[in-house]
Amino acid sequence: MKTLYVKFIVITIGMMFISFILAFIISNTYYQQKLKPFNDQKNTKVALDIAAFAEQHPEINLHEYLKSISAVGYQMCLVKLGGDRTFFGKPFRDKSMPISTQEYVLKGNVFHGMLHFPQETFVTGFFSNELKNTIGVPLKYQGRTYALFIRPDIKFLFNEMHILFGWILGLAITLTIVMVLINTKYLVKPISNLTKATKSLANGDFTVKLDSKRHDELGELSHSFLWMASKLEQIDEMRKEFISNISHDIQSPLSNIKGYTNLLENESISNEERSHYVSIINGEIRRLSTLTKQLLLLASLDRNEDIIKKKLFNVGGQLKELIRNYQWAVNEKGIMLSYSLPNIEMVGDPSLLNTVWDNLLSNAIKYNKPNGSIEISLDKKGDSVFITFADTGIGMKNTEVERIFERFYRADMARTRTVEGPVGLSIVKTIVDLHGGTINVRSKENEGTAFMVELPIR
Repeated sequence: MKTLYVKFIVITIGMMFISFILAFIISNTYYQQKLKPFNDQKNTKVALDIAAFAEQHPEINLHEYLKSISAVGYQMCLVKLGGDRTFFGKPFRDKSMPISTQEYVLKGNVFHGMLHFPQETFVTGFFSNELKNTIGVPLKYQGRTYALFIRPDIKFLFNEMHILFGWILGLAITLTIVMVLINTKYLVKPISNLTKATKSLANGDFTVKLDSKRHDELGELSHSFLWMASKLEQIDEMRKEFISNISHDIQSPLSNIKGYTNLLENESISNEERSHYVSIINGEIRRLSTLTKQLLLLASLDRNEDIIKKKLFNVGGQLKELIRNYQWAVNEKGIMLSYSLPNIEMVGDPSLLNTVWDNLLSNAIKYNKPNGSIEISLDKKGDSVFITFADTGIGMKNTEVERIFERFYRADMARTRTVEGPVGLSIVKTIVDLHGGTINVRSKENEGTAFMVELPIR
């Protein structure tokens, strides 16, 4: 399997190669369309000037004159009537040329060999050292007619530049590849570190270290990854805490049921004791049943199941009915319960919201002090209803208030061992959120707690 490092290098070099090919094709197209005609015109002018000078100065030695011209960077071929040819300068690689072309120039016409040289895709045609790739002009000297074919000696004129350009091209390609290798390693290394960090997270090690100081997308990704690792660590701690709490909540009633079941096997106990033991066993069974129902409800809410069935109902009447159901528990603990519950109608799921009120009221009773008080109020302000549950119970510390709605979090175990499961307030928060509302808590240790719920009426 290829690593990202290798893939990145291969793709980058491939893109460089493709870019080079495309640039080469485009530049050669430009040469064929623009530079080739210009080069033909320029060399035609040079050839005509040479022929004109020879015609105007018949006293000079033609061969010596052409020899001196070739010495400064030209290749030439002088053709007489009858086909005799004399070459000047560096030899042509290919000296073949149709007789018809020579006769065409001898008759006074200009031969544009550079312009009409085979239309190759590449610019290499410019460097083709062939007699056909020349400019042919008529030349009259001392009453005789000649055909002069001329082309620049590319090797003579640009040999050093060829070497220079070759070195530049070679160094550019080499340095580009080296920089691609270095930059690729620089870019891929953070991703490799993220891969290692991901494996560490998968193995349960959340102490990952990443470079989050980069001011680019990789730095942002590293920062987000560290944030995710922190959240996963918190979730893992919550999971462990949940396992501990739920184990306690299941094990405690099971132990009680087992203990009292063993006592019931004793035939010497009285009917009154037997009835008391059965009552305790039924109470522990109810605790387990409540815990199971809460966990099932929480699982349904987590799966975003369509369990909300909203309708118009009287929230004040619902709260009054709930208070009547808990009146025995209030009286048993000697709690003074006061309420202000006008008849206010709202749109919501009565069943789920009843779960909210049930949790808040049961907590207010369980955490309250003997002969304490509970106050429940319901108000309508604008398009919202406000429900408050305030008690004079044991209260909570600030650190506990900050985490009270976290899933499976439970405050001081010594004070809450009678609570029926550590998921009640998490369910409350989830249901309120699903209704588009908010819930806040205000608490002071040893003085009491108040939960404030705000819900939209519609």
